[in-house]
Amino acid sequence: MTSIRKTIAVLPGDGIGPQVTRAAVRLLEDCAEAHGHKFEFSEFPFGGAAIDACGAPLPKDTLTGCRAADAILLGAIGGPKWDSLPLAERPESGLLGLRKALDLYINLRPIRVRHALHGISPLKLDRVSDCDFEIVRELAGDIYFGAHEFHDENSRARDVADYSSAEVERVARYAFQRAAARSGRLASIDKANVLATSNLWRKTVTAISREFPEITVEHLYVDNAAMQIILRPNQFDVVVTSNLFGDILSDEAAALTGSISLIPSMSCRAGEGPALYEPIHGSAPTLAGKDVASPLGAILSAAMMLRESFALATEARWIESAVDRVLDHGYRTMDIAEPGCRILRGSEFADKIRGEVQDMLVCAERYGWGV
Repeated sequence: MTSIRKTIAVLPGDGIGPQVTRAAVRLLEDCAEAHGHKFEFSEFPFGGAAIDACGAPLPKDTLTGCRAADAILLGAIGGPKWDSLPLAERPESGLLGLRKALDLYINLRPIRVRHALHGISPLKLDRVSDCDFEIVRELAGDIYFGAHEFHDENSRARDVADYSSAEVERVARYAFQRAAARSGRLASIDKANVLATSNLWRKTVTAISREFPEITVEHLYVDNAAMQIILRPNQFDVVVTSNLFGDILSDEAAALTGSISLIPSMSCRAGEGPALYEPIHGSAPTLAGKDVASPLGAILSAAMMLRESFALATEARWIESAVDRVLDHGYRTMDIAEPGCRILRGSEFADKIRGEVQDMLVCAERYGWGV
């Protein structure tokens, strides 16, 4: 077993962010100790907490620390406390600024309905039993980064969607590579019958597809895709789409699992520089300090970090297996509770997962399993 040394920038953020991030960091520490790795953690203010402490959602030292790290772990940001600020000064502007500064133009969200949680999915078992797909979202363009205008005097506003073929090419090529590593199926989502940017998107994806003749490509309009995700989610394997559509569709797809708290995500630059890992849920300020929030999204984001940034697939599988074992034993946090299950506080649930990881390591040493 080859040990590695990595630096991880930790951005706890706001609301429940510090709680769920703490749970993920402890598991990463356990992983490093058990497998002989060295993970160095550096914590920085970000989002609303940074506004309160430093006067800006993305302080200079935070950005410097993120640039120097091998990976970044984010909790969650935002809350009503800062909603009265101008858009450019709110916590969310710090996240957009971080993505832009690090050129994080790809977002990857795995959508998987875990076996023990079939009962909390809003869909019937036969529709979600094999639900396991990835959404690749373009993250640095589209309407989020176009011109924004608000004219109060005539009650009009304008947001401009803007894409270049080069921006579409780089995220499409990444999606094709993900599809090649899975089942060889890619669904590209657009609105090419109405939008100029979507017309460019479809033409560009079609052109890139010639480089990947082994991949089966399907083009869907976004309204149809939204319906198909509900009707037959298991038809998808890898989905690639634009920033706005990806934002909406990935949250819709997350609902298939029964709770948005279960979904991890990665924002990256196709293998270059540090990637950003975060659960897709919000800061849930009403739950802050109550120890009731689920840490699963953050913990699974940490496992994703091990696999995608550090090439530690075995270590990632151990954490994911520990999550499944705890769920199989009937333990839940309140957001994923079912009749007959034992509801734990967030920290207790995280401790159960840590305990399962330790138990599996003991068994591996005793019986000579591969670690």
